[in-house]
Amino acid sequence: MDGTSSVSLVPKRTPLHPWHVDHGARMTDFGGWSMPLMYSSIVEEHRATRTAAGLFDISHMGRFRFDGPGSAAFLDSLVTRNIAALPRGRVGYALVTNPRGGILDDVLVYHLADATGGAYHLLVVNAGNREKLAAWIDGHLPPRATVTFHDASADWGMIAVQGPRALEIVQPLVDENLAALAYYEAAEARIAGGAGIVSRTGYTGEDGCELIVGAAAVERLWQAIVEQGSPLGLSPAGLGSRDTLRLEAGMPLYGHELTEEVDPLEAGLAWAVDLDKGHFIGREAIEKSKNDSPRRRRVGLMTTGKRVPRENCAILVDGRSIGRITSGTFSPTLERPIAMGYIEPRFGSFATIVDVDIRGRTEPAEIVKLPFYRRQSKGRSL
Repeated sequence: MDGTSSVSLVPKRTPLHPWHVDHGARMTDFGGWSMPLMYSSIVEEHRATRTAAGLFDISHMGRFRFDGPGSAAFLDSLVTRNIAALPRGRVGYALVTNPRGGILDDVLVYHLADATGGAYHLLVVNAGNREKLAAWIDGHLPPRATVTFHDASADWGMIAVQGPRALEIVQPLVDENLAALAYYEAAEARIAGGAGIVSRTGYTGEDGCELIVGAAAVERLWQAIVEQGSPLGLSPAGLGSRDTLRLEAGMPLYGHELTEEVDPLEAGLAWAVDLDKGHFIGREAIEKSKNDSPRRRRVGLMTTGKRVPRENCAILVDGRSIGRITSGTFSPTLERPIAMGYIEPRFGSFATIVDVDIRGRTEPAEIVKLPFYRRQSKGRSL
């Protein structure tokens, strides 16, 4: 999640943009959005998230709502997970694929109930893919009105609070028992006195939650979390630390590890694909890929030196290119360079030593098991 694939000429702004600017955030253009890169430093915000809590504006993400008796069946025809089997109150990570099996986006599917008990589904999509996916969905809606689709992205704001003290900080502001929510569970709740949705999800490798509230209420909620969390070590955090955190956690980013030219099996996301549930767009191509020899494999790499591999650096064996880096950074937690990339499968065994071409000079790197960092999990898996 959390990637970008398109850039607009005039950056959009989230409802929290004035707060970011007023509090000294260094702003950057991200997928057509003006977003905070950092407030203090990437390393400080990264470490605050690992040790206490980080507060992230994710209002740029797209949020699509589906109502009607046919919503689960419709989503089943679009995404790789079995949505009909997704229990109410659960969130599922899934992929939207094209007929060739390439990844159009990675998404979260929420199965929720409103105040009247009526069920609906919410799809959270990457910001840069929102318009593309909205058009894709419109083009595949059934002719009969068994499902209604509403792009609610502009109606709501969205915040992520991540880290070992995240639930402690957020709990006084939410009427739902956060400790009782398992990992990848969600519920409608009263949040800072207003209606909202809370989910025990995130994109950092830490425990925490994501909060959806009305666009007009999100700054008040943000400020309340800052006031509640600052004495406990919480720090507002930008896209810079969000990227280093997700890379340490081995989480793919759209536009880097995930593209329309990559299928889920190459990306190591077979667990997010249910080939037994029936037809969905791309199923036949993915099944063929499963039966054929894979073209490439997503791997983790650690270099032995201090130079950091970056996107598009060639991965070499005996001077021959066997793949490319898709993301690389210096890990504040491990205090060494780390990267992800795609390589020829026969070189993908753990502890294999390869070279990475970093600006014309090679650096030895070891193929390692993902993720680079794993917290002690207290909830069930996604």
